[in-house]
Amino acid sequence: MTIHWCGTGLSAIPGLRRLLEQGRSVTVWNRTTAKAQDAVGDLTSDIRAFSLDALGTALQPGDVIISMLPGDLHVPLAELAISKGAHFVSSSYISPEMRSLEAKAKAAGVALINEIGLDPGIDHLMAHALVADYTGSEAFDVENELSFISYCGGIPKVANPFRYKFSWSPLGVLKALRSPSRSIRDFAPLDVARPWDAISSYSAPLPVAETFEVYPNRDSLPFMAQYGFAPDWNVREFVRGTLRLNGWAEAWKDVFAEVETLTGATGETRLQEMSDQFWANNAYDADEPDRVVLCVALKAVRNGAEVWHKSYVMDAWGDARGTAMARLVSVPVSLAIEAVLDGKLAAGLHAATSDPELIDTWMGEVGALAQHLAVTNHGA
Repeated sequence: MTIHWCGTGLSAIPGLRRLLEQGRSVTVWNRTTAKAQDAVGDLTSDIRAFSLDALGTALQPGDVIISMLPGDLHVPLAELAISKGAHFVSSSYISPEMRSLEAKAKAAGVALINEIGLDPGIDHLMAHALVADYTGSEAFDVENELSFISYCGGIPKVANPFRYKFSWSPLGVLKALRSPSRSIRDFAPLDVARPWDAISSYSAPLPVAETFEVYPNRDSLPFMAQYGFAPDWNVREFVRGTLRLNGWAEAWKDVFAEVETLTGATGETRLQEMSDQFWANNAYDADEPDRVVLCVALKAVRNGAEVWHKSYVMDAWGDARGTAMARLVSVPVSLAIEAVLDGKLAAGLHAATSDPELIDTWMGEVGALAQHLAVTNHGA
């Protein structure tokens, strides 16, 4: 069985190299073969120019396609995998179009694994572990008031005046600023049109306490069921969000003001201009360390008193192994590939995994990727 790794961008390399160093059968596909050669040519000569037709010709039943390519290619690649009796893995969020392939995947006996990078990915593993611990504890009671938070951010290890740096094109970050979000606050849905309308402060339980600016992103509500929250649970807060350095909102206030006014083709042109400017002024320098902070916590309160509270906190930064972001995105992808090849994930559609054994195994691997990873029982 062959692993077909598609895409050798910056966030793909550590996981790909891990599989090659293990001696796995891997074919590397990239639109520009020279870039793939620079990244992994010391480990393999099986590097090919990517196209759907060429990949389809090479694909065999039981193989695995990995898409580290732009999101618009995930569904076509998953469809190709199903048609050939092959599996599919991606770190990206499950789109409605991807979800519609679940029945076909089950019928074909193949697995479509998504949301297994950093965020989404490692955060899912932490959330499932917390919910399993809570429901198995003596403190569990459907009447408890629950608060769940999951905040993740890629930030510069050495702060700059802009309070942020870019590893790749800033355009995606700018477009995300125009996206609405939905979360739970004070037992009710909270709909926010723009991130800057819901920025709050969060003190992360790091070895040296550190405060960050955080805000909800996307729609958190579907993840309640994904994480095993029952419909009758009493949820005060549920939010999946983004973490930024303190001072980010102030540094970006002029960006917020302009982004709010941009519409139509002219607006898209201006976003691209802003992206180019930010890339020129605030890109990471060569060998400059990035940093990733991820905090996931679940708290239960009964009659005004805290009865259960546990959190994961991870802090990682770039080092001789490369960037923290690349390690934490691509190595979980490689772990999912191994699980598929070992028959540990059933046919159908998956968002990371909720399997306790796999979570334990994968979190053990993740611990080696970060400079700090701790699970804290805050007590009652």
